Amino acid sequence: MSRIYWDSMLFIYMLEANPTFGPKVHRILNQTVNRGDTLSTSVFTIGEVLTGPRRRGSVSGVDAVRKYFLSGAIEILPFNELTADLYSSIRSTSRVSQADGIHLATAAESSVDIFFTNDHTLRKLSIPGIKFFADLDGKII
Repeated sequence: MSRIYWDSMLFIYMLEANPTFGPKVHRILNQTVNRGDTLSTSVFTIGEVLTGPRRRGSVSGVDAVRKYFLSGAIEILPFNELTADLYSSIRSTSRVSQADGIHLATAAESSVDIFFTNDHTLRKLSIPGIKFFADLDGKII
């Protein structure tokens, strides 16, 4: 059993039914569930995913996102003092955005096995605590 980390975009692609990437994300989710892996993400992801429905003024969309993340199907990882220290280390040595730094630090602090992202630049990084990076086609780096 592996701990699989998704960055925010995978959830957004899936929940907003992105026609290009949504089916790929559903395939990854099905494989994760079938293997009995743990799907995880940062508490920060909830805020990022809630932004779209809020911008659209969709109360039902906000409620659906909250319900999804609180369903227990996803391990919500905290951003704590240890994560903050790791975040500063990642940001000081890599040219990543603040949001990406939060995701990377959260995943690394929790020692995830695979970090799934659609961001080609993130997959090129070597971050202690993250064993592998993977893209939406399942290529593991």
